[in-house]
Amino acid sequence: MTVKVSFIIPHKGREEMLIQTLQSVGMQTLSEDEYEVIVVSQNKTFSNALYELKKQIPLTLMLNDSKHTISHSRNLGASAAQGEYLAFLDADVALEPKWAQAMAELLEENEDIVLCSAMQKCSESAPPLEKIRTALSNAELDQTVTFLPGRNLFLSKTTFHSVGGFPEHLQTCEDYYFTQKVAETGRLLYTSASNYVHLGEDKAFLPMFKKEIWRGQSNLASIKGRSIPLRELPSFFIPFAVTLGVAFLLVALLYSNMSLVIMASVLTILPLAVYTGRLKKLTGGSVNMYYCLLFYCLYFPARVLGTLLGIKGALATPTHR
Repeated sequence: MTVKVSFIIPHKGREEMLIQTLQSVGMQTLSEDEYEVIVVSQNKTFSNALYELKKQIPLTLMLNDSKHTISHSRNLGASAAQGEYLAFLDADVALEPKWAQAMAELLEENEDIVLCSAMQKCSESAPPLEKIRTALSNAELDQTVTFLPGRNLFLSKTTFHSVGGFPEHLQTCEDYYFTQKVAETGRLLYTSASNYVHLGEDKAFLPMFKKEIWRGQSNLASIKGRSIPLRELPSFFIPFAVTLGVAFLLVALLYSNMSLVIMASVLTILPLAVYTGRLKKLTGGSVNMYYCLLFYCLYFPARVLGTLLGIKGALATPTHR
């Protein structure tokens, strides 16, 4: 039987979550000859546990140099894939058993859909931050979107090659760049037809702050060579508006300048209140207002710091087409 789905999983670092990801792939409602799994790791070697999994699932293990980006690993895996469909997974997700079947059916039954991704589901006893992240991921459910996060992506091999694969010049934000390119060929769908648990989801606020600084360093590089949808612009400007507003507010209070205090307060409080209120609504009441506010009080300055740190890299990065 011809391979139907090739699961491609880039990996670097610890293997515990990767093994859980592979175990969830092995539980898919596909026969063993209908799928293959390709792990592209930037570790120096593979553990015995991974080699043991080769006895249970059709698993190929590939090594990639640590100097390359995650996009390079994904493209390397795709170059070896035999499947009609490519399923790109992060190495820290647990798919529900019908994930692959549901994704394939969506593409087969809807010719205009070219890429789909399943909704995120909270783990058991999820802390407030994981609930916040999950709610934000599911903000646009069962509708056409302009981009999709790279944790679980399902598309045909033909579509993948038509857009030239993932952008290997980006350290982060490569999923935004790639999926927007795919969106030029058809519809992207974020669907509730299946789900996954993000095993590596942010669960504590301070590590999230540090991680967002790293994530933000490809903000500017990711906009080179592509058009920017209007709805994406606030994600670039609002963090700066709020962060600068706080700085102006502190200066105004220091000099007792009430005009500046009022202006800076509006610049800061209004967008912060709007975003916090929206987030509280998205969580469906499962997270209180304090944690929603804390999230943006950390998220906005982290994105600003990351963007500023990424300026040099953005200027030096060639445009990817």
